Amino acid sequence: MFLRTATLLAAALALPAAALAATATVAPGGLEAALASAAPGDTLVLAAGVHPGPLTVRTPVTLTGEPGAIIDGQGSGSTLTILAPNVTLRHLEIRNSGLSLIDQNAGVFLGKEARGAVVEDNRLRDNLIGVYIWGAADSLVRRNDIVGRTDLRVSERGNGIQLWNAPGTRVLDNSVREGRDGLFTTSSRKNVFSGNRFEHVRFAVHYMYTNDSELTDNVSVANNVGYAVMFSNNLLIRNNRSRADREHGLMLNNANSSRIEGNVIEGRFAGALSDSGEALPDSDIPRDSEAMSDRLRSGTWKCVFIYNANKNRFTGNRFDGCEIGVHFTAGSERNSLTGNAFIGNRTQVKYVGTRYLDWSENGRGNYWSDNAAFDLNGDGISDEPYRPNDVVDRVMWEYPAAKLLMNSPGVQVIRWAQKQFPALHPGGVIDSAPLMTPPAMPTLVQSAQSPALQSPTAERKQP
Repeated sequence: MFLRTATLLAAALALPAAALAATATVAPGGLEAALASAAPGDTLVLAAGVHPGPLTVRTPVTLTGEPGAIIDGQGSGSTLTILAPNVTLRHLEIRNSGLSLIDQNAGVFLGKEARGAVVEDNRLRDNLIGVYIWGAADSLVRRNDIVGRTDLRVSERGNGIQLWNAPGTRVLDNSVREGRDGLFTTSSRKNVFSGNRFEHVRFAVHYMYTNDSELTDNVSVANNVGYAVMFSNNLLIRNNRSRADREHGLMLNNANSSRIEGNVIEGRFAGALSDSGEALPDSDIPRDSEAMSDRLRSGTWKCVFIYNANKNRFTGNRFDGCEIGVHFTAGSERNSLTGNAFIGNRTQVKYVGTRYLDWSENGRGNYWSDNAAFDLNGDGISDEPYRPNDVVDRVMWEYPAAKLLMNSPGVQVIRWAQKQFPALHPGGVIDSAPLMTPPAMPTLVQSAQSPALQSPTAERKQP
């Protein structure tokens, strides 16, 4: 009996923080004092109304709100600055930060001390940067609704979610609209960015120096660039969707040793949904001197742009309705492209080079919508190789003014001769085993098609 009593007493003494953690309701105007007196593990429930900021959290607590609870930064600094580990922010409206990009003003600023922070189910409005994860490792940013500043020029806005050097952090199921970039990440590793939706920003995802990470199941709608992945290695880029992005659906610049699987780039809606607005240039994005003027475009400029990117594997992707399906350039080496579908692109492939690149593997290549081919044995593979480009294409790329001769008898004779005598081809991409039908898309991409994605009108009206 004595031993049992002693054991229970020891257990009670071992858990004082959990036993003594308090829950308190905080009226508007009392949050600063409540934070100053809170103990680790306390929960502060913010009553409905406006709670003035800016505020700094230095104790591991949970801040949650009743319906109508608002923290207002009053246009000064970051509305909430978190400088303690294991802080949770939930069910709050956080608004009206300062406007200094140099000082990194944000709705929620997670400093290096904020390891393990949870920021979920919040509404962020009128902040320069929505959530800034500045070195807060192993944090979770989930199911937040973020709208950037629409009263500022693009060059003056901040990003929806910004991450620097925060290994293990996950950014999941957020909605980001307006602002500069939807998600900007740099100098990090082992992160997961999944299930997010980005609309009407410059880049949906601006991804730099972030290795060994996942970019999956995201949706980009009517942005300047969908997914700009640069200077990063060992990534899984899977089941993302780009619809009506203006310049590139997916761009890889110095991105290496990655798997790009099951992504859908739908460029044909760009003319209906994408507003050119104010485009803010970025020095990390290679510029194309041959880019067409907006009035001549029928869709996204390039479904995928592969620039100095090496040892990547593209499988099961769908590149649909762009001016250029894939632009492959700048010494990109040892990339594999098999099982993809190139559908309705004005130019399926742009590759200016003399090497032969066979985009098939183990007797299986890609589907090309403009490939008028036969399959006499019914094995699903075309009986003839597919060559997306010929010597005439190269002349047009080198000398754009030559397009005036595109339908001339001389050009038609050259193309006929190349078809009859393949040895005349000057090198380039060849698919030796083109598919007769497009591969089925992954279930996750198909199930992600919300009603708003079905209708361009619905997308534009979405708040």
